Amino acid sequence: MHGAHGISYEVYSMNHDARMEVERKREKDYIQSQRLVADLDRKVHS
Repeated sequence: MHGAHGISYEVYSMNHDARMEVERKREKDYIQSQRLVADLDRKVHS
């Protein structure tokens, strides 16, 4: 957790604002990866 998000699990589990920030970052990263996969898929199949 600390390596990926710069926050310890203890802080993550006890601090709601920190947890929400981590989850927003995870969601942003997920959306970016989905866009990347879709872009690569279009390039491969065109």
